[in-house]
Amino acid sequence: MSDLFSQSHPVPLAEALRPATLDEVIGQQHLLGPGKPLRLAFEARKLHSLILWGPPGVGKTTLARLMADAFDADFMALSAVFSGVKDIREAVARAEATRAQHGRATILFVDEVHRFNKAQQDAFLPYVEGGLLTLVGATTENPSFEVNSALLSRASVYVLNPLSDDEMRLLFERACRQALQGLSFDDDARARLIGLADGDARRLINLLEQTRTAAATARLSQIDGAFIDSTLAQSLRRFDKGGDAFYDQISALHKSVRGSNPDAALYWFCRMLDGGADPRYLARRIVRMAWEDIGLADPRAAQIAAAAAETYERLGSPEGELALAETVIYLAMAAKSNAAYVAYNAARRFIAKDGSRPVPLHLRNAPTRLMKELDYGRDYRYAHDEAEGYAAGESYFPEGMPKVDWYQPVGRGLEIKIGEKLAHLRELDRNALKSNNPED
Repeated sequence: MSDLFSQSHPVPLAEALRPATLDEVIGQQHLLGPGKPLRLAFEARKLHSLILWGPPGVGKTTLARLMADAFDADFMALSAVFSGVKDIREAVARAEATRAQHGRATILFVDEVHRFNKAQQDAFLPYVEGGLLTLVGATTENPSFEVNSALLSRASVYVLNPLSDDEMRLLFERACRQALQGLSFDDDARARLIGLADGDARRLINLLEQTRTAAATARLSQIDGAFIDSTLAQSLRRFDKGGDAFYDQISALHKSVRGSNPDAALYWFCRMLDGGADPRYLARRIVRMAWEDIGLADPRAAQIAAAAAETYERLGSPEGELALAETVIYLAMAAKSNAAYVAYNAARRFIAKDGSRPVPLHLRNAPTRLMKELDYGRDYRYAHDEAEGYAAGESYFPEGMPKVDWYQPVGRGLEIKIGEKLAHLRELDRNALKSNNPED
């Protein structure tokens, strides 16, 4: 206990636990294990520019620093949030001086590299191409969308993953062994801290730092789950509302609904709420799902989705979230059809490529005598006056228009009936054409 309470300024955990070698890095074994890409690059001692893409707290900065140590290179760090072209020019000048005076290479680590605009990325592109700078960019965003193609083509992209629970437990044990002597955690406390960290090593270290401070203040050495709950503010799951995690999860929700799995759909819906997603955004996406993946197989789905969105507007959180959750379950279990969605897209593609075909005379409106004299509306057949309320054999397309069958109802839900009616109407058309052209 004397170690725990006697240190007025204990060493920051992040510093105490910073890996000094590649073997000390926890996680990313798909890149750092024997025979894996980054391990081979370190062993070959061949510098190359790279982009490290992954969520926060998975080791991007650590790997960049270890690379500089392994290759005996000068290390410079910029944050794209705070840096501009002037900072890049200063980095270039320092790299030129380092090469001239010491013959050393320079690794330029750019955190949040996706925040640089095109002009800023272009500013250091020539120096990366010329070999003066080896770029190590860190990003939480998909580099395919956020990094210039010219720069991307000169860098290898490595995808880093969140740490697994087992890897987080290894980090937890290392922290206890190396920096938290005098503190013991029961299983509940460990599980709660690892759960709050959510695969983010930096967050786990920060949580342990907070716990150490709170324990010293309370003069406690035994940490249980109740102490964690009472001491640490309720932390939201790691959730980047504008990044890949956001869009990956909404994609998972949409696909779970499309796949008719209500439990999975509910899981992703609740995950997004837990992560801080705006329920209004979720409501808009749920309405979209109803029209795109259920469509006319169950028109009630769109009505229920719209009603749930309106319910949320009236009730707000948390009461209104129940309406959205029930809608997610309903959509998952509803009959599915994308027939209207496919037909709509096919029609749009055709129109985009086709010319502006004139409206046939019989379909034109004729509100004036001149228009009637020009045969506007002539020979138009009023469907309500015909058998079954249907003008069999009538054409509603421009002349010369190729035959299209964009809408193909599926054999599910209401579209079974729609398909049967459409087949019947087409049979009436064929019979009408035969009676008008008996020789055919």
